[in-house]
Amino acid sequence: GFLLFTFACIHLFYSNMRGMMTFNIDDGYLDGILRGFRAGLLTNADYANLTQCENLEDMKLHLAGTSYGDFLADETGQLLTATIAEKCTQKLVKEFKHMRVNSVAPLSTFLEYITYGYMIDNIMLLVTGAIHERDTTELLTKCHPLGFFEAMPSLCAGTTSVSELYKSVIVDTPLAPYFRNCLSKEDLSEMRGSAELEKVRNTLYKAYLEDFYRYCTKELGGVTGEVMGGLLEWEADRRAMTITLNSMGTELSLDDREKLYPNFGKLYPETTYALAKLDKVDRGSMEGQSDMDPVKDLMIYHEEYANLFAGVQDDRGGVSTGGKTLEDMFFEYEVKICKFAFEQHFQYGAFYAYVKLKEQEIRNIVWIAECIAQNERDKINDFVPIFGF
Repeated sequence: GFLLFTFACIHLFYSNMRGMMTFNIDDGYLDGILRGFRAGLLTNADYANLTQCENLEDMKLHLAGTSYGDFLADETGQLLTATIAEKCTQKLVKEFKHMRVNSVAPLSTFLEYITYGYMIDNIMLLVTGAIHERDTTELLTKCHPLGFFEAMPSLCAGTTSVSELYKSVIVDTPLAPYFRNCLSKEDLSEMRGSAELEKVRNTLYKAYLEDFYRYCTKELGGVTGEVMGGLLEWEADRRAMTITLNSMGTELSLDDREKLYPNFGKLYPETTYALAKLDKVDRGSMEGQSDMDPVKDLMIYHEEYANLFAGVQDDRGGVSTGGKTLEDMFFEYEVKICKFAFEQHFQYGAFYAYVKLKEQEIRNIVWIAECIAQNERDKINDFVPIFGF
């Protein structure tokens, strides 16, 4: 037994050493670029300056002095919050595409996996538009650029049958295995109402997360497997909690709800099994309780998650407490663990973490811009700082 343990330790040591010695051959350049991008994230001083702006033109001026540079230079008319959001996203996409175009396997495959989540959102957006006979060409402009693929315009060809869309378009995308393995022909043909569409979205996302987790922990392994394992376990747990809270009191059966939970994470399997059995709180018999309380009670064995619920100030009795929502707490926790991903070197988790941090930064900028545009100064500091004050 001791010899086996010693051999395993030596094998692990040399595996990590091999990773450290060879990482920079293919990925050193992009790792340096990535850490340069990370250094360009807005600082506390930048946020302080933005919150002092009188109007959106002032914001444009202050952002020009950051890593965003003159990204709004072409906007000569009245500046809108939607324009700022679009241009910020374009900058993130440009940075991501630069890294993807200069990457080689396995990093290139890893970066492709990051885009699959956006692909799912884009496909579901267009499918919803097709079913409800909306102008899907207009919906194309609302799709996230990171999830764009060549066959996407074909989804706007006027087809209203999801089965036909799968046969003609989706089958040639990287998402085809997720559709094929977790959705039957009956599921595709019954996709009509918003509840069915949301169920399909969550089913696809479950399959995607499980596949991404397998790729990171089994195929890549090493430090990447360790870092990404933690990040994806959080994503799986967050989805389990969110699905539970959003499905209470709806038509979604408890058995179907359980099928939407990813089969990994800190909550899996004991807590997810318990989450699947929760139903809507009976207001008559449980005075003063909210639907969040049963979920909160199950987090007693998961201290970090229990702290997230403890930080929530919900609106009881229709009176807003002005405190943080559960979504705010989730965003704060995600920022915290994504920052930790940069503490370790010679691994790919930092690429995933950077995209998440940049998305939070964009949400912050848009929030500040909206508060300025609508003159809601009392709420302007209710964003999630990347680097704590």
